[in-house]
Amino acid sequence: MLEQLFGSRTRTKLLYLFLENPDQSFFVREITRQVGERINSVRRELENLEKFGLITSKFSAGQTAGQKRYYQIDHDFPILQELKTLIDKSKLLAEKSVASKVKKLDGIKYLALTGVLADADDLPTDILLVGMISKEQLAKFIKELERAYRLPIRYTHLTTKEFNLRKSMTDKFLYTILNNPRVELINRLG
Repeated sequence: MLEQLFGSRTRTKLLYLFLENPDQSFFVREITRQVGERINSVRRELENLEKFGLITSKFSAGQTAGQKRYYQIDHDFPILQELKTLIDKSKLLAEKSVASKVKKLDGIKYLALTGVLADADDLPTDILLVGMISKEQLAKFIKELERAYRLPIRYTHLTTKEFNLRKSMTDKFLYTILNNPRVELINRLG
């Protein structure tokens, strides 16, 4: 979505990486792994962002051969806060996209975004699904979510019977999820 605005998928991924981790430094190969793009494309966009002034670079121990060059956000960049706000708002658009994809999942009785998708990083899962769904349909849905949120998604899929059994037993895992922040997209459990 933001690649339409910023003109480059790689640049958009770099913006997300740096703006979501403002106090962290990354070296080129690490960035390449994180964003899943080709190294030449990453180098070109890092150079563009550095010229723009959003990021700075430094060498690990002086400018000698074999030293790694680290990149990080420039906290003095004049519109840094506005860019962070834009990234946050793009996440809301991703949630809208997820909500429309969820409507296509016929057999789902309950679906909640939790964990990192609900700003509760310490929870053991990011999505709780209850109901009937084929493995292929589930895999496709999770892949679409990972693309929309740009991170790996941990999910838990339970049948309605399993969910009710765990709920009646006061299952610790289930109650940890249900008693913490979550965004319910479907709730047809009755």
